[in-house]
Amino acid sequence: MSFNKDSVRTVIFEAHTPSGKAFDVGLIICILLSVLAVLLDTVSAIHEPWGDELYLVEWFFTILFTIEYGLRLWCINNTRLYARSFFGIVDLVGIIPTYLSLFFAGAQYLLVVRILRVVRVFRVLRMVRYVGEAELLTQALVASRRKISVFILSVMALVVVFGSFMYLIEGGENGFTSIPKSIYWAVITLTTVGYGDLTPQTALGQGMATFVMIMGYGIIAIPTGIVTLELSEANRRRANTRTCPDCSAEGHSREATYCWRCGQHLFRKAEPRDA
Repeated sequence: MSFNKDSVRTVIFEAHTPSGKAFDVGLIICILLSVLAVLLDTVSAIHEPWGDELYLVEWFFTILFTIEYGLRLWCINNTRLYARSFFGIVDLVGIIPTYLSLFFAGAQYLLVVRILRVVRVFRVLRMVRYVGEAELLTQALVASRRKISVFILSVMALVVVFGSFMYLIEGGENGFTSIPKSIYWAVITLTTVGYGDLTPQTALGQGMATFVMIMGYGIIAIPTGIVTLELSEANRRRANTRTCPDCSAEGHSREATYCWRCGQHLFRKAEPRDA
């Protein structure tokens, strides 16, 4: 296979070719190993004897992902659009902290370095691009955002009402010293979390708590039903696996000929744009 932008883009961005699938599998393995190295390095029993080796592994994967990120920018026609996309930003975030740690290597900045090392775990977010149904789920969540927003606002109104009632019923002598604290109780009760740090003592308060808990089970099912409905609709318009050669956008409908984001023809080699 010749080494040109179109062939490299096919390997990196397209998942329907044998070379593209092999690249995806290899990249997923590298991501898992790199995240595993980050996790192991935080274990003192492992860091003490193997710290230097893990440090080298960290830099190996950082350089590898830096080369991969550079190839993505090089082979895609609209470099700026990809760099500003979600996955472009995640790709960059996955490699920057290791380089930044070179400038914060003093003992007084140890805590900052630790935070930067934890940030590198965000590189695992890149794995969602290889989950076949991720685009369908994204479409379903976007389509149901208004319904879910109304649902969340309704739940917020309910917890305020329940918290206010519980404040009046129980009062400060039973731990419900304010309406905000009572609202906190209503939230953990309605969501069926139940920490147990704040419990009603009166018969009326316990009866209301029972009602809120039962209502919580029904409320939890509502957003699931909303997303499921939209997911079925998105699945009906099931996306193809074609990636736009110009901006790397995915999630095109089965019958699509042009990219939904930039308008580029999907089944024809794109002409490079002027910078």
